[in-house]
This record gives sequence, structure tokens and C-alpha cells, in this order.
Amino acid sequence: MSRVVLDASAMLAFTLGEPGGQVVEGYLGDALASPVNVAEVGSRMVDLGIAWTEIRRSIAHMSLEVVPLDRAQGLATAGLRDATRHRGLSLGDRACLQLAAMRGLPAVTADRAWAELEVGVEVRLIRE
Repeated sequence: MSRVVLDASAMLAFTLGEPGGQVVEGYLGDALASPVNVAEVGSRMVDLGIAWTEIRRSIAHMSLEVVPLDRAQGLATAGLRDATRHRGLSLGDRACLQLAAMRGLPAVTADRAWAELEVGVEVRLIRE
């Protein structure tokens, strides 16, 4: 098992049983996430009509280390805007990449656009 940072798309693949979810399952127990990504996952699940108790249970089931976002990290996340704008990355995407960069860990995602980024972070795709 290797330590990684999960983005919202990876967490959703696992919680919703989407393709690539089994890859994410292999990282659980030793994965980190930004609170922004946790908020994205919960918000998407609300949009899908999933009950709040199930949302909380699903997110807790992943046993993620959720790393608080402080001022310096927030500014570093904002600093990724220029390098990622052309790929349409969200605030949550950038928060994930910033956390991965800060910890020197790979970022795990379903978003193929990340593979083309040059931000100094190893990107692992969960789907071919």
C-alpha cells in the first residue's frame, strides 16, 4: 500500500461503485484528502439524492486522513490557478494537487486532463 492523495473523482468512483473504484479501494486506509474534496464528494452525493446519513457513512468508511487547509496552503492552491486553468481544474482539484505537492505524494484521480499537467506532482489515473 502506498500513501496517496485522493481527489473527489476518485472518492466518488469508490463510493458510487463506478469504474476505477476498485483501484481506489486499494489505497484506502493510507490515503489523504483535502477538506475541499470531501465537501465536493458530499455535495455531489446530495445532488444525487443520497441521504445525509449515507453520505456521512460513505465518507467515514474511506478512513481518510483529511488534512486541514491553512492560509499558506490556501495561497499555494490559488497559485496553481495559472498552471491548471487551461485544463479547467476546479478549486478542489487544485487543493488536491497542492496537498500532494506539499506532502510529496502522488495524486489519484479519474480526470485524464491531469496527466497533461506539469505541476511537479505524480498523477495516477484510476481508469484507462
